[in-house]
This record gives sequence, C-alpha cells and structure tokens, in this order.
Amino acid sequence: MAFRFKAGESVSEGVKRVVLEELSSAAGGLSDDGQHKRRETIHEARKSIKKVRGVLKLVRPELGRIYREENTKLRDMGRQLSAFRDADAIIETFDAVLERYHEQLRADSLGSIRKMLEQTKREHEQAGDLGKLMATAARVLRATMKGVSQWPLKRDGFDALAGGLESTYRDGRAAMRLAESKNRAEHYHEWRKRAKDHWYHVRLLESLWTEVMQARENSLHDLETWLGDDHNLVVLCEQIASDPDRYGGEQDVKLFVALAAEHQKELREKSLSLGQRVYEEKPKAFVGNLEKLWDAWQHQPDAMKQEQKQQREVAKKPAAKATSSTARAKSGTA
Repeated sequence: MAFRFKAGESVSEGVKRVVLEELSSAAGGLSDDGQHKRRETIHEARKSIKKVRGVLKLVRPELGRIYREENTKLRDMGRQLSAFRDADAIIETFDAVLERYHEQLRADSLGSIRKMLEQTKREHEQAGDLGKLMATAARVLRATMKGVSQWPLKRDGFDALAGGLESTYRDGRAAMRLAESKNRAEHYHEWRKRAKDHWYHVRLLESLWTEVMQARENSLHDLETWLGDDHNLVVLCEQIASDPDRYGGEQDVKLFVALAAEHQKELREKSLSLGQRVYEEKPKAFVGNLEKLWDAWQHQPDAMKQEQKQQREVAKKPAAKATSSTARAKSGTA
C-alpha cells in the first residue's frame, strides 16, 4: 500500500486508489475485533482516516460539496475513535516527562499522578462500548468507499492539485506566524494540524524527486511530532490541574506542571526554528517549483517502467518488503 502517486496514473486514478487503500485498511482492521489489539487497531485506523482527510484537502477545490460532506463525516468518526486512544497518549506523555527529568526526581516521585491517570483511563473504557463503536466505524468507512469512484475530479494533472497545495501551505505558514506572535496553546495546535496536512501532501508527491521530498517529509514529521507533544502536554496539565486532589495533591501537580512548561518551551523553540526553514518560500513560489518537478516527472519516458521494475524487485524480497512497510508505518504516526 503506497501512500504516494505513481508514474503513469492520472491524478484522479491516484487520488481514488490511495483513498480506497486507506479506507479499506482501516475498515478491515476495525472489523477484526481482537480485543488484545484494539488500541493498536484504533491507532492505525485513525492514521488512515487522517491520511484520507489529507487527500481530500489536496483536491478540495475539485470536490466542492463532496469535500465538506466526506471531511465532516470522517472528522467526526475520527474524534469518536480518538477518545479511546487519547488516554494512552496522555500516559505516554506523562512517562516521557518523567524520563526526561528523572535526574531531578526521586524514583517514586509523582507516582500518584500516574496511578490516577491509569484509573481515569479504565473508567473511560468502562463507560463506552468500544466493540460497537469499531463496528459502526467500519460500516461508515465501507459506505464511504462505495462513493469514491463517483468523485468529480474533472481536471487532471497538476492543475487539480495546485489549489489545495497552495492553500494548505499558505495556511500552515500563517498558523506558524500566529503561534509565534501569540504563544498560545490553541495556535500551536492549529499549526500542527496544518503542518500535518502539508506532510501528507509531500508524501503523496514523493516520487517527483525522492531525495528532496523525503528530506522535506522528515522535517515535517519532526515538526508535527514536536507540536503534537506540546499539545499532549497542554491536555495533560489541564487534566491534572483541574482536580489536584485526585492526582496526588497540589505539590505534585505543581511540580509536574513546572517540568512540563520547561519542556514545552523547548518544543516550541525548536518547532519555530524548523518551521522557518520549512515555510521559507512564499506559497506561489513553492507551488510553482513543485509544478516544474511534476512536469519533469510526467515527461520522463522511462519513469513508469523504472517504478514497475522496482516494485518487481521488492516483491522478490519479502524481508526487505516487510522492513520497508515497517519504516513507512513508523513515519505515519498520528
């Protein structure tokens, strides 16, 4: 399953192929109700849903009303699934802070906070019917698949992508500047969403110039990861500060919030530093350069033959294929 456009296929073919692959993967995973791997299944399904929404944003000008309907449906479904993943992310964030500052803390420091985070997670799981939600989500995704073939992607070539590429890049650039000037959590969170959209678009266009696009992918992955860590810290601190007595008392909560604030400062500083490089070009110039790469890629006479040859070589090497799939899965962390 390749989350990128391939040589020899039209934009319409590429968009629909990628969307159907991601929806099928998510629906299939959610239908396999193995309770021991529910968290992993939900995590992977949410990643696929986010990828599809990223594709939708890329061709938003082409889809019109269909974009609004499908994006809203997938957004709402992702939010419902996220409720069962967020508690895990919060605990992982807590553990990461303790690991980072372990030299400043006693071995048993802040144990009461973690204990109650685990308790809150259990209470949340008991309050909802996860199996039912997974089955419902699978049905919604399969229903969405049935309509993909009818999506009205009339323009082809780079013209079908230029509007979505430029607006997403422009929005990310503006979100970065707002986050820098206001230094508020909600603005950094909004920037993260826009950076992630751009990351998906760059991944789709990886074949235009593999080395250059992969370098940009890596930068965007670092950026959205740091901004995601920042957001998780905000959510965690708000949760424990809203009820200090439940989470070990004022002293423990204040200590953790202070450590989290120090870490957030570092995350935001390096995000802004990297962001300045990622969004260095003006939107029209950035998209114009991509169009030149697109045209060169499309006019390479042996491009499709080379890609097909590479695919055959990969198919002959199961171990290498598995390693490649694992690497791609890691790069798609939500």
